Amino acid sequence: QVRLVESGGGLVQPGGSLRLACATSGIVWSIYSTAWYRQAPGKQREFVAGSTARGTTFYADSVKGRFTVSRDNTKTTVYLQMNHLKPEDTAVYYCVADRYYPPGDYASWGQGTQVTVSS
Repeated sequence: QVRLVESGGGLVQPGGSLRLACATSGIVWSIYSTAWYRQAPGKQREFVAGSTARGTTFYADSVKGRFTVSRDNTKTTVYLQMNHLKPEDTAVYYCVADRYYPPGDYASWGQGTQVTVSS
């Protein structure tokens, strides 16, 4: 059974940093791609960043240069390092895993972790 557990969210001031983690289990780590999505109040869920199993990374234009996605093969954990955070980054952040990239209809999703950027 696939299980994705996000952690690391919280309240941070504008300009600050957070690192999200997504601990995975039940997936074939070497062939699964992973991604981060977010959903702000009253808005549609949107793509943030992703990484294929081979390590190719992708970013939404809104986070390029500020966010970095990485994978720890030993811990089968995905990270999202978020720097220079802005109030508009406030959202629930979700980890996604799928055999394919971009994630499709059969992707597995975590429960989400809240990120709030506010002074």
